[in-house]
Amino acid sequence: MSLRIACVAGLQSALAVLVAIVVAHFSPWPHLVGFPALGALAALFGRFAPLGRERMRIVALCAALLTLAVLLPSLASLLGASPVVLVLVLALVAGGSTMAVARWQLGGPGAVIIVFAAGAALAPAQAPETVLLRTLATAAGGALAWGTCWLTDPLRAPGLAGLRLPPAHVPPLSHQAIAGARIAAVAGLAALIAHAAGWQHPAWAAIGATAVMQGGHLHVTMNRALQRMAGTVVGAFVVWALLAQHPPFWAVVAAIVLFQFLTEVVIGFNYALGQITVTPMALLMTSLASPAVGSGMPVERVLDTILGAALGIVAAVVFSSVDDRVHLHAHRSQGR
Repeated sequence: MSLRIACVAGLQSALAVLVAIVVAHFSPWPHLVGFPALGALAALFGRFAPLGRERMRIVALCAALLTLAVLLPSLASLLGASPVVLVLVLALVAGGSTMAVARWQLGGPGAVIIVFAAGAALAPAQAPETVLLRTLATAAGGALAWGTCWLTDPLRAPGLAGLRLPPAHVPPLSHQAIAGARIAAVAGLAALIAHAAGWQHPAWAAIGATAVMQGGHLHVTMNRALQRMAGTVVGAFVVWALLAQHPPFWAVVAAIVLFQFLTEVVIGFNYALGQITVTPMALLMTSLASPAVGSGMPVERVLDTILGAALGIVAAVVFSSVDDRVHLHAHRSQGR
């Protein structure tokens, strides 16, 4: 993996998120600051795409998916959906976005970011104006991401020179549908269990399940689940220590931008280290969007992640083929 591309991707996403937060904060709708930041996460996608039209296509598609992910649960909430129905909408977003990422070859970080956006929109929307403003704010963040990448993408050129990636493989539509259905089922189950347990953010369980099930091989899923759990525990402790200091708004913004940049630099080299930095970013963004969240939020993040990752492991093993298990055994044997 190219360190230069990782740094540029981190710079692009951090800059897009920073501009989105600042613009929203000084707008007439500062309470919506989290939604433009979510749309700005479209800058995370397409870091290895060729310069020009292909990269901009990917960012635009991801901005549209993030906006749709916010619109659907917000609209369901407006129509009076119960918490259980909202969880099912979240599961459909997880499955549908998994298919979209595979179909349109959008690449990393995959459907997990889109599920994260949908989870942020589970908060009640009691008026049509709320749904409209959330959707427009997310779309505006996506537009900022597009503009940021358009302006800064030439910085990737030296990193792309000589980079050799394996040829893209688009699985058949039937395989995409099966993968999407599996992720939707497991993400929905994880979120329903979290909701039944009385946890305030069941979407985090769905995110954990989606993240670990994105692995193309069984050994990737298993390793990712273990690293995600370990990294989340450390990252939750970091954000707990930060929030215990009751930092002011701009200190939280600075921390979000810093952790966003660090995540994109390190996650391609070590997934566990990436989780240590992405967990504070996600929790601080949640805190920024909902200042009234309780002090137990980091602990709940750990519990939700463990639940989602554990269900993801079980599902990956249950649905694995004989070839998957042989490959896992061979991989483990080589590591001894």
